[in-house]
Amino acid sequence: MNAELLVRAKELGFSDRQIAHLTKTTEDAVRARRKEMGLVPSYRLVDTCAAEFEAYTPYYYSTYDRGDDEVRTSGRKKVMILGGGPNRIGQGIEFDYCCVHAAFALKEDGFETLMVNSNPETVSTDYDTSDQLFFEPLTLEDVLHIYEREKCWGAIAQFGGQTPLNLALGLKKNGVNIIGTSPESIEIAEDRKLFAAMLDKLGIPQPKNGLATNEAEALAVARRIGYPVLVRPSFVLGGRAMQIVYSDSELQHYMRVAVEASPERPVLVDMFLEDATEVDVDCITDVGQFPNPSDGTIVLGGMLEHIEFAGVHSGDAAMVLPPHTLSLGVIDTIRRYTHAMATELKVIGLMNVQYAVKGDTVYVLEVNPRASRTVPFVSKSIGVPLAKLAAKVMAGKTLKELGFTEEIWPKYWAVKESVFPFNKFLGQDIVLSPEMRSTGEVMGLDPELGVAYAKAQMAANSPLPLKGRVFISVGDPHKQHVADVARQFVELGFELVATNGTANVLEAAGMTVQRVLKIGEGRPTAVDLLKNKELQLVINTPSGSAPRSDEVRIRTTAVITGTPIMTTLSGARAAAMGIAALQKSGYSVRTVQEYH
Repeated sequence: MNAELLVRAKELGFSDRQIAHLTKTTEDAVRARRKEMGLVPSYRLVDTCAAEFEAYTPYYYSTYDRGDDEVRTSGRKKVMILGGGPNRIGQGIEFDYCCVHAAFALKEDGFETLMVNSNPETVSTDYDTSDQLFFEPLTLEDVLHIYEREKCWGAIAQFGGQTPLNLALGLKKNGVNIIGTSPESIEIAEDRKLFAAMLDKLGIPQPKNGLATNEAEALAVARRIGYPVLVRPSFVLGGRAMQIVYSDSELQHYMRVAVEASPERPVLVDMFLEDATEVDVDCITDVGQFPNPSDGTIVLGGMLEHIEFAGVHSGDAAMVLPPHTLSLGVIDTIRRYTHAMATELKVIGLMNVQYAVKGDTVYVLEVNPRASRTVPFVSKSIGVPLAKLAAKVMAGKTLKELGFTEEIWPKYWAVKESVFPFNKFLGQDIVLSPEMRSTGEVMGLDPELGVAYAKAQMAANSPLPLKGRVFISVGDPHKQHVADVARQFVELGFELVATNGTANVLEAAGMTVQRVLKIGEGRPTAVDLLKNKELQLVINTPSGSAPRSDEVRIRTTAVITGTPIMTTLSGARAAAMGIAALQKSGYSVRTVQEYH
């Protein structure tokens, strides 16, 4: 690699990391060589107003072509905000909301804001969000160029989700002032061994778990813990490649096909708590600003109870705020654990914790010392802009100065429901899993929980029916509980339709059922009834870890025909509760401001 070739490679768009890989050296060495040569990018301006009138927000991209640098510099104190990167399924747009609010909040406090993001279809890259926009990939090399070129005072990595969080330690090593929670604390929360040591110190339980760098290690951990286990790669985005496995053969298939395990990127193997209730907690704190963390303030923004049982990604799960089935003792334990971990990690800004509650035991699943997917929902539910406050805390203000020191427990119910793109991917099974598949979310607010749930279903384009026929077909693990759910629908005036196995259970419990044939056994089947619009609701849980093709056809036909479908019994119970509330009192519409 000589100087001429390095210049040519950079002009052609090769990153330092690619050059390092091809020349068998390190990214740091390539960067140092480039800087010695004075080889740094210049920034060109995109005229967002097409020369019709002056563009007030500069919109920049980098280039190694020789020419003028068009960056307009100012002497103001600058904060760089790292966005969430390309928008795709699994990358929550909720992080973009947090970045936008951070830009607004810091502008209010007199800072110049620089947004770094490479997503043209989002609000953080709108012309009036930040003072300067750099349309660049979120890599160590590109972020460092901008930080050094603009002589920034600090950078925020907490608001763009996992993508910028993975850069935090590398940025700090290269002299970037990461404001908010320190990269070392982020590393404790992300590194499985450090995290387990912290929980042991605090006396907080977590499900049994282990790390595996190859197939044999994974099998050994799973046999020690006991099936089912949740397996996932480390530093995962949107739950990608996360899976619940029930046997050695499934685990072997996962290790061979789904992931590339290595000592640098081990696979995490966790005990899966079946039938546990999952709870998401968002809190805001300034404890990390104080030499003695106990002098700081920790406020829980919201505690969201999942409607689906644990195992569904938090970006996909329907949730209720405040919790609707948890005991006061469990709520108090969750609050206590959250305070202990925020203090130990010296968090500055936002922190999200995911818990699993089984009986009276509260387990910690994971801690994210950053903004989470639920921050916008919680903020709108309680009427407090958590991301804005967090940005101001990260820039040096305390919660006492900002006047937010007391937890808000709403006197109404807020239900979050996710919106899915299944009608765009015909033939895809719609059963939810630890891997995130939603592309948005909606909210239902009401003083009555059932009505709030029903409003959320309407908003998600799946309004609950008030009468008609409900088709029920559940897997063997769910047959012992299905009669209770079916009886709720009978009491609401619905007729029951079922395949033989489920019909036998329902008839044994004293209910009248119309039987339909399974696909391949004759006609009519549930698919025929769906196409003829003879079913108003479908309850269909998977029969096992590998769904049968006839189940998938029923579920996809329900999506195509716009028939509401529940793939869990907990979802079916919530639907019955919503229908009962609508039958009893209907619903009224109020603005979110009226609730606040």
